[in-house]
Amino acid sequence: MVFFRSKNTINVEVFDTLKGKAQYRSTNVGFGITYVLPVIVALLSSSPGALVLLENPEAHLHPQGQAKVGELIARAASCGIQVVVETHSDHVLNGILIAVHAGILKPEEVNLHFFQRTNKPDDMSSEIISPKVNRDGRLDQWPDGFFDEWDKSLERLLEPSSV
Repeated sequence: MVFFRSKNTINVEVFDTLKGKAQYRSTNVGFGITYVLPVIVALLSSSPGALVLLENPEAHLHPQGQAKVGELIARAASCGIQVVVETHSDHVLNGILIAVHAGILKPEEVNLHFFQRTNKPDDMSSEIISPKVNRDGRLDQWPDGFFDEWDKSLERLLEPSSV
């Protein structure tokens, strides 16, 4: 990705392995580029042993872009950068899991933590559930509420309509 100025506008030049080089006016790119650029810079400029904290790196990105951010996070981690990510994106998670599946990152180098409310009266604490990733990029458990909204919505859509 390259930014350049042309006649009082900033343009973005992107190289896609399938489409080749493409240029876009910055006004036509969307908010995602301004949100993800600091994430990309932080990951690419960090040295092994560094700690990078990311909060919602998926903000304003298309799902494909979110998955690519997950892959970039995995690649950075495979180079010895410790990356702590707080995300609500199953696409970011899938990008990391696909990187494990592809051998880019070892499964033991991925630690997932899901904070689930205990739902007990007068108890505001959370239980920490830590699914493990295997070498195929699959999880050993999938707790209720852990990136499962798509499945729940699909199940509702597959039920007979009440109308």
